[in-house]
Amino acid sequence: MSDTESPGSSTAPVQKPARPAKPGKTQLRVGRLVKAHGLKGAFKLELYTDEPDRRFVPGATFTLQVPESSPWHGKPLTVREFRWMNSHPVVFFEGVDDRSAAEELIRAILWIDEDAEASVPEDDAWYDHQLVGLDVVRDDVIVGRVARVDHFPAQDLLIVQAKTDDGEDREVLVPFVKAIVPIVDVPGGRVVVTPPAGLFEELPGSDDEPEADAAASADGSTGEGAPADSESAEREA
Repeated sequence: MSDTESPGSSTAPVQKPARPAKPGKTQLRVGRLVKAHGLKGAFKLELYTDEPDRRFVPGATFTLQVPESSPWHGKPLTVREFRWMNSHPVVFFEGVDDRSAAEELIRAILWIDEDAEASVPEDDAWYDHQLVGLDVVRDDVIVGRVARVDHFPAQDLLIVQAKTDDGEDREVLVPFVKAIVPIVDVPGGRVVVTPPAGLFEELPGSDDEPEADAAASADGSTGEGAPADSESAEREA
């Protein structure tokens, strides 16, 4: 099962990208157009899917997330060609024939309808959109809400929007492992966590070390590097 970004000074108002109209079925975010590549309308892609060669086949059509002021707002994009160049994914679309046209679509996010036939249930695996928005419960008390899922080589992280003791918003990085997240109850709208001391509250003399350790452990490094995005999260045993 596979298919989670976001993305001088100026006084001009910033227009947020408009989400696609709510579809009849679930849509998955599979990529973002990062920059124009060459002179023939190609793009370098930031991928949010584990299966780009399946998602970006010629003829595949995507819904666009672009500002309402964009000439492409409300229009679909259809893949003409997908290739790998120096390990970077590059895509061409129908109707985008030169660099000028490509520049109009920079930072657009690509969405695709979820394949019903591809949604084979797996033990301890969920799509990101199934986890985002769930309440996070600890000792029968809601301590936050899942804001997003970050994917790393070693394991996935639930990014939980929580509150500090002073009422300030903060993000808590929760390793998505069964020992810490023993219950995932999507129909009930919650996940139950049994975190180690210091993950959701500051211990005397601590300075967010548990969260830093969680990120470094998940990344399989010393905290450097970016997450490998994916469509689904798998809970480690």
